[in-house]
Amino acid sequence: MDRLKGKRALITGGTTGIGFETAREFLKEGARVAITGKNPSTLDAARKELGPEVLVIASDASDASAQKDVAKSIQQVFGQLDILFANAGVVDMRPIEQFDSEAFDRSFAINCKGPYFLIQALLPVFANPASIVLNGSVNAHIGMPNTTIYSASKAALLSLTRTLSGELLPRGIRVNAISPGPIETPLYSKLGFSGDQLKAVAASIQDQIPARRFGRPSEIASAVVFLASDESAFTVGSELLIDGGMGNL
Repeated sequence: MDRLKGKRALITGGTTGIGFETAREFLKEGARVAITGKNPSTLDAARKELGPEVLVIASDASDASAQKDVAKSIQQVFGQLDILFANAGVVDMRPIEQFDSEAFDRSFAINCKGPYFLIQALLPVFANPASIVLNGSVNAHIGMPNTTIYSASKAALLSLTRTLSGELLPRGIRVNAISPGPIETPLYSKLGFSGDQLKAVAASIQDQIPARRFGRPSEIASAVVFLASDESAFTVGSELLIDGGMGNL
C-alpha cells in the first residue's frame, strides 16, 4: 500500500472515470495528488470525495497555453513532480462525412496537443527520476468505424510515448502508455446518444471484446500505479494494452 509513498502526482481529467479511480489508488499508495478538470460540478464532487489534501486545479485540457498555469500551480504547492498521468481525453464518434475542421482540431487539442504542452511546461518541475504515463487507446490499433479522428489522435499520442522516451530519459523521466479498451466510465454517456442508442452502441462494442465485458476503471488504475512506481523502473517507451483482447483481433 506504500508503492507511491512520498511521490507527488498530477492526474489530468481526474474528476471522473479512469482519472478519478487512479487518483483514489494513488492516495491509497501514499502519493500526494493533484487533479485537473474543467466541469465545476465534477471538480467540486471530486474535491469532496477525495478529501482536502488533494490539489484540485480547474483547467481546460485543450488549451495549450493554460498548461503553463497548471505547471505553475504544481510547482507552488508540490515544489517538484514525480508522476504525471496524462489522462484527459475526448471521444468523438461519427462518420467521416460528419466531421468538420473544428471537431478535428478539438479532438487533437484535447487528446494530443494539450498533453504535449503540459509535459513541456512541466519540464522544469519534474524530479529526477520521474514517470509519465500517457492514456492511449486500443482504437489506435484497430479499424473501428466512426472513430477516425479519435483513433488518429490516440495514435499520435502513442507515437509521443516512444519519441519522448528517447528525448527525456537522459533527464531521468520515463515515458510509458496504457491503452485501454472499452471501460465502464461516464465517457460514453457524453457521446450524445439517446438511452436506447447508447444501449445499442454498448452492446455492439461489447460484442467486439473477446472477454465479453467492459473493463473496470480500477483495472486501468492498477496498471497506472505500476507504471508510476519504482517497480517499473526498467520499463521505458512501452505501451500496455488493457483491452480484454480487443486489440488482438
